[in-house]
Amino acid sequence: MHLSRGLFSHQYGLKVKKKGILINTFLISLAKSGLEPLETTKAVEHILENCPNLDFQGLMTIGQYDYDITKGPNPDFLCLIKCRQEVCEKLNLDIKDVELSMGMSSDFAHAIELGATTVRVGSTIFGARPPKNS
Repeated sequence: MHLSRGLFSHQYGLKVKKKGILINTFLISLAKSGLEPLETTKAVEHILENCPNLDFQGLMTIGQYDYDITKGPNPDFLCLIKCRQEVCEKLNLDIKDVELSMGMSSDFAHAIELGATTVRVGSTIFGARPPKNS
């Protein structure tokens, strides 16, 4: 679990930062960043108990690019929904207080249908990002 920024903020008394935790919900790709779903509750619990300068807001994922919703709901979104449910049940949090950040320009409508409280639509507004330099 990588929480160094939060621990740094706590140690030096910096401002409270509102943060979500990125969950790697990809069933196929392990190349993405984020916690494994099974680590989610432990990470949230750690933040709530040990990081007073972090204000836990919710969970986020980036769903499989170009997922075909005719095959059913995006499994990455369903995984994040399940993670939130487990976190709320195990840590006695109100589900309304834990945001779900999922969905981007290409799939935000589907994410909203599944309960997303935050979507990222930057490429629709600003255009596609330039390729990263290798």
